[in-house]
Amino acid sequence: MTGSKEKLHDVSEFKGKCVIVIANNSKLPIVHVGKTTIHVEVPVPDPKANEVLIKVEASTLNPVDWKIQKGMLRPFLPTKFPFIPGTDFSGEVLQIGPGVNKFKAGDKVVAFHSTGGALAEYAVAKESLTVARAEGVSAADAAALPIAGLTAHAALAEVAGIKLDGSGEKKNILITAGSGGVGHYAVQLAKLGNTHVTATCGARNLDFVKSLGADEVLDYRTPDGAALKSPSGMKYDYVIHCATGIPWSTFEPNLNATGKVIDLTPSASSMWTFAVKKVTFSKKQLVPYILRPKGENLEYLVNLVRDGKLKTVIDSKFTFSKAEDAWSKIMDGHATGKIIVEH
Repeated sequence: MTGSKEKLHDVSEFKGKCVIVIANNSKLPIVHVGKTTIHVEVPVPDPKANEVLIKVEASTLNPVDWKIQKGMLRPFLPTKFPFIPGTDFSGEVLQIGPGVNKFKAGDKVVAFHSTGGALAEYAVAKESLTVARAEGVSAADAAALPIAGLTAHAALAEVAGIKLDGSGEKKNILITAGSGGVGHYAVQLAKLGNTHVTATCGARNLDFVKSLGADEVLDYRTPDGAALKSPSGMKYDYVIHCATGIPWSTFEPNLNATGKVIDLTPSASSMWTFAVKKVTFSKKQLVPYILRPKGENLEYLVNLVRDGKLKTVIDSKFTFSKAEDAWSKIMDGHATGKIIVEH
């Protein structure tokens, strides 16, 4: 990805084109057109009813951001052009829209906005998906939470039914890509429950994933790692599948009689497997999962970070003026933990 700062373009020049705006004020607005980075001016958004306007202090990138840029989520996203990417951010409330009761100007918050806007100096979010940033939780640690943390939490607590207070029945869990954005939260959250956790990652991250609490760690490049075999010979009750490219035939022999694979990046083939297992009444199931964010769950995660029970691991930080470098990093696909843009 290359950058050009010589020319400032008016946003109307790109009407109807697939462009992605990285900022939204006149200081450092960036737009991607193909592989070129250029600059445009976009107005600061006004908060609508039940929205808050936030001065962004930190934001994070997720794989879904570059998938949107490549058109992989059409016709759902982008909803309009130009499009400001990023869903996860933290900062300070500047203004509240009509009907907002929980927040006031000056409050420190973390927010999720499903239709983008976070990679900017100012962004809006719904009050229902904005929560107070607990004292002692940094802007960067909070900004990393929404998509990755909420996805890990929902897969474990809502789909798998793991009680994160440790009170439930013992379960054996496999977490693929345990060193990634979702995976590193999933390992930690799973260990808050009564679970035995096996996780996969690359060789360079074996010690790191072990330090998160995993009981067993597999190098996915080894024969046993590629086969997802537990070193202790356990069968899995649930697989929190954060990776891609692993066929059902690899999972099935490693599941117990009623084991389930919770696929967090469902593809056409996984949807087909899901349908086949349903119509054949198979006890072993593949469950595709798409995040449905909830403010109360985000608040729960922020409080876990405050209490030292959950930590955000940051792969790298970039200044706002180098947001395009963060974009290149997330597209590379080998981050350990989260990529942060500081504003």
